[in-house]
Amino acid sequence: MISRRQLWALLALTLMWGVNWPMMKLSLQQLSPLYFRASTMLLGAAWLFAYVAWKGERMWPRGRSEWWGIALLGLPNVLGWHTLSIFGVQELASGRAAILGFTMPIFTVLIGAAFFGERITPRVRLAVVSVSVAIGLLLWHEVQSLSGKPAGIAWMLGAAFCWALGTLMFRRAHLTLSPLVVTVWMLLLGSGVLWVLALSLEPLPDPATFSLPMWLSLAYGVLINYGFAQLIWFGMARHLPPATSAMSIMAIPLVGTLSATLIVGEVPHWQDWFAMAFVMVAIASVLWPVRAPNT
Repeated sequence: MISRRQLWALLALTLMWGVNWPMMKLSLQQLSPLYFRASTMLLGAAWLFAYVAWKGERMWPRGRSEWWGIALLGLPNVLGWHTLSIFGVQELASGRAAILGFTMPIFTVLIGAAFFGERITPRVRLAVVSVSVAIGLLLWHEVQSLSGKPAGIAWMLGAAFCWALGTLMFRRAHLTLSPLVVTVWMLLLGSGVLWVLALSLEPLPDPATFSLPMWLSLAYGVLINYGFAQLIWFGMARHLPPATSAMSIMAIPLVGTLSATLIVGEVPHWQDWFAMAFVMVAIASVLWPVRAPNT
């Protein structure tokens, strides 16, 4: 049974991660994607590191093998998901990017079946069909639109695949640090790589030209997305019932789509609503717990 405190925390987390999608889109109006990711990730991970260390967590990996393990986990979890998704948000409406990004639980199940011997159930087949319909709807609209950018769909599906692969790798990793500390180190290491890429590939931004909404969106990324949301998630993830986690994940694309109308003026099309419904069905199919038979 979920407590009232957990319920409020879960609601806050869903809102934080849902609103983050249009906030990213807002930032990209004045800042290039790699600089956005590099700066918010570095600053967010830095204050998160300081807070977790202050709480008394052991922060330093034991030996070279654990450092390599963290770096390997960071490839799909940070460089894959965070880099590909920001390019997807740049190309697509933020709500649409959120819908596609949260196909990740379905990719988790499919990768597990392909490489780790996990069973394909009828519910997984339903999820695959539902996601295929959702992708088809969004791709159809992007191709129809003169300003459509179907490449953004490829970016987001690649990001979802990376997140799923990273999740499976994380589950099987043998590390001595807590999952939150491992995540902090992945963000710090990943931000270093992103800074190198940004300095090499993108023009240097001029912060003096940033508007107030731009600064607010950057602060949101640093303090909320890479800060408080991570603390809430790791603080309660182990104690949440699976059905509750599934409901939260299903609600994030909905929050992202609705809040995008207020934050960046995006108006969802009918394809977005139907695609969201199909993605929710797919997520529920793979994450909702199976009721044990009566004995």
